[in-house]
Amino acid sequence: MAADATSLASFSGMLKEALGPRVDQAASGFVEMMAPDGVMEFPYAPAGGVTRIEGREALSAYLARFGEVLAIDHMTEPTVHLTQNPDVVILEFGCVGRGLKTGVPYIQRYISVITLKEGRIVRYVDYWNPLMVVAAIGDAPLGEDVP
Repeated sequence: MAADATSLASFSGMLKEALGPRVDQAASGFVEMMAPDGVMEFPYAPAGGVTRIEGREALSAYLARFGEVLAIDHMTEPTVHLTQNPDVVILEFGCVGRGLKTGVPYIQRYISVITLKEGRIVRYVDYWNPLMVVAAIGDAPLGEDVP
């Protein structure tokens, strides 16, 4: 996921387009697309990594730390899967970037299960390959400071 202003805007734009009228199109960015008490989960986070974030404030702080270890150059075009529940959307997409300390490429594929209510994301479950993160960030400390 993107964290600097340009790549976060690219990620936010991709989400707005993919989710269409299900999400508030007037939201200024990803954090504002989340419900105030929205939850983001990372089931495949590396050992010691963040597995759950609750609330906009915590998400904003997390994204700032993410941007200290990884840079995202661009997002790929998403594939949108609608479900039988109109409030749940599954997205497949990717990103290309690099570890800021290592310069090692970060090429990631994501599957995101997104639950919306009243134009806001209430739950965002992000499935991705933790080995790609570990390779890109090198010896950056694991834990609350990385994805």
